[in-house]
Amino acid sequence: MRFNPPLSAGRLKRRYQRFLADVDIAGRIETVHCPNPGSMLGLDEPGSPVWLSVGASPDRKYRFGWELVQAAGSLVGINTGQANGLVAEALARGRLKPLAGYEAVRREVVYGEGSRIDFLLEAPNRPPCYVEVKSVTLARHPPLAEFPDSVTARGSRHLRELAAVAGRGGRAVMLFLVQRADCRQVEVARDIDPAYGRAFDAARRAGVEMLAYGCELSPMAIEVASPLQI
Repeated sequence: MRFNPPLSAGRLKRRYQRFLADVDIAGRIETVHCPNPGSMLGLDEPGSPVWLSVGASPDRKYRFGWELVQAAGSLVGINTGQANGLVAEALARGRLKPLAGYEAVRREVVYGEGSRIDFLLEAPNRPPCYVEVKSVTLARHPPLAEFPDSVTARGSRHLRELAAVAGRGGRAVMLFLVQRADCRQVEVARDIDPAYGRAFDAARRAGVEMLAYGCELSPMAIEVASPLQI
């Protein structure tokens, strides 16, 4: 996934109200959109180098959107909204081998308790494959990535819904996409959200497959890279 137009560089002044940040761009302070609902633990230190996308719509309230930050010597993609696009691109290119061989890929299909599965993969003579994607940015101790970075009741519900799919004979997959290149494995942050840890264990016992992939990042592009251990 290439950034077009190219990203603009700046320095983070502060993040506030979850979805806003002030950034110094060549001596000018701009309020930018922060597309990340999590805590962004370790990623919002004032003075950090950041890279921003420029909105195409003239009606957009904030001209810039925050895409990357440099933290602990590594570039991190903080835009959780990019995760599904990256996975869609990787599926189309056959880069996710455990999910290869499906003829149809549908997105945002309603299922479960009124949720929408990120990807529904279908092929003749195979059970449907339900894939939920989670964007991972937390790495308190690289090369270990962790999810979640804050309490997520929604995330626990998704695990329960995937477990129900597996219980009915479908294929259910939780895919953790680590938007950083300095990690080799992924672990549940049980100290941050014990309930998510319990839901994760229950889903795994029910037959939900757990996959994780890292990313290669630069101010020019992000792409899905190698699989990671869970």
